[in-house]
Amino acid sequence: MTYETLNLEQAALFLQVSQGELRKRARTGRTGRIKGVKPAKRWVFLKSDLVDYLDALYADCGETVGGCDEVSLCHYKIGTERGGLTSEVRAEKEYAALLRLQIGR
Repeated sequence: MTYETLNLEQAALFLQVSQGELRKRARTGRTGRIKGVKPAKRWVFLKSDLVDYLDALYADCGETVGGCDEVSLCHYKIGTERGGLTSEVRAEKEYAALLRLQIGR
């Protein structure tokens, strides 16, 4: 059995994320971790693991690969977190309050 391997740059292009984000997700043990190994000085990813990772993101919203459309609640939920110290939503409101700006859509 043969496996297709990708380096960091190829895997980032495949997942359409930055190399820094991919490196961070491969390094941490948190939920949403991307499987990858660093046998020497370079990252190596199995393409099948990357496909499984993407498939799991779709599974979180109860749909299969190719089933979610671009404006679905699933994608919104995965990409946006509200609250917390690093939340862009919270930071925007706090800056506006400090600068006495009005936020509108």
